[in-house]
Amino acid sequence: MRIMITGATSGIGHSLALSYVNQGHDVIACGRSQPKLDALMEQLPSHATITPLCFDLTDYHNYPSLENQEPIDLLILNAGDCEYIDDPLNFDAQMFERIINVNLISIGYALQAWLKHLKPGGRLVLVSSSASLLPLPRAEAYGASKAGLSYLGKTLSVTLTQHNINVTLVHPGFVETPLTDRNTFTMPMLISSEQATHRIIKGIEQGKADISFPRKFIFIMKCLRFIPTSLWQKLATRMG
Repeated sequence: MRIMITGATSGIGHSLALSYVNQGHDVIACGRSQPKLDALMEQLPSHATITPLCFDLTDYHNYPSLENQEPIDLLILNAGDCEYIDDPLNFDAQMFERIINVNLISIGYALQAWLKHLKPGGRLVLVSSSASLLPLPRAEAYGASKAGLSYLGKTLSVTLTQHNINVTLVHPGFVETPLTDRNTFTMPMLISSEQATHRIIKGIEQGKADISFPRKFIFIMKCLRFIPTSLWQKLATRMG
């Protein structure tokens, strides 16, 4: 398969790129840090190759073109960022814009640039978050971006059916990555990037429309959605 992965220089994207190339697939690894892309290339076995693409996902005018290239079997839009709003009364609009641009607007750029290069029968994978399931303290920007991404993915799963393109939404819980390393709070049921990668690849192979993990964590999150809003407000406030 020919696979394109954004956010391939760290975390889940990095692990996915290495796993797929070790399986013998043709991988296009996207990232905004050339040194990190170079480090990824150095980790490859002698028989494997990756096509590195260095650019900023939020800068549409500098997107690499896939014209006159082989079509893609699998497009994994994984790149994202997380920042928290600590003082909602002094709302940080610039930070909000920054997170929305990285986690949601850039997805639209990627779809415009590359979706038409997916083979019939190919698959689009959008990596969202379990944070989209519940309103969480300090997550006004991150949660909103991921909730929007999940809605976008569900809509595309309907509208792309007529074009024979499959869509998979990924909703991870807490995964050990450079992004979550910045968190200062307890992260229940934390799993490694390798464990997350195994679940994602297995789910894609099974043709799943939704890949959510860890199962117990996702089950708890979904159950909490049914408690009264007033009670959740009290619980969430304690979490913050």
